[in-house]
Amino acid sequence: MPLPQMKFMPTICQEITDPDELQACFALRCDVFVSEQNIPASLEMDGQDAVARHFALKDAGKIIATCRVRRMGSAAKIERMAVQKDYRRKGIGQELMKYVLQHLTTTDGVQLLKLSSQADAVPFYEHLNFKRRGPEYMDAGIPHYDMTREL
Repeated sequence: MPLPQMKFMPTICQEITDPDELQACFALRCDVFVSEQNIPASLEMDGQDAVARHFALKDAGKIIATCRVRRMGSAAKIERMAVQKDYRRKGIGQELMKYVLQHLTTTDGVQLLKLSSQADAVPFYEHLNFKRRGPEYMDAGIPHYDMTREL
């Protein structure tokens, strides 16, 4: 007896501009940062989203990973990288980051990529050619490192 064919939608990375999808990105960030990591909502929703570009990875139409990028002169700062709990350690974050990095390397005037990494995520970003800059510091009660990648 032949096995039934499974239908699935592939994962899709894209820049998010639709208000409903943007709300889904915010909800995912709140799940990860506020609910899981106990970061105060006032720190997570810092008022900078209106000046940022938002990116997401979707699986079967559902946003399962997100981040935002803010332009800071000739630098682009990648922030609020979040992956839904059930999808972690499966390459989802890396897939989204590679998409964002490719997008940023073709953005006029961007010469440097910056981010603030939680200490336990440093190896993830080092694998993507980011380098630690400066000492460890606390942000929202979590150890962090500044990291950069020159273009």
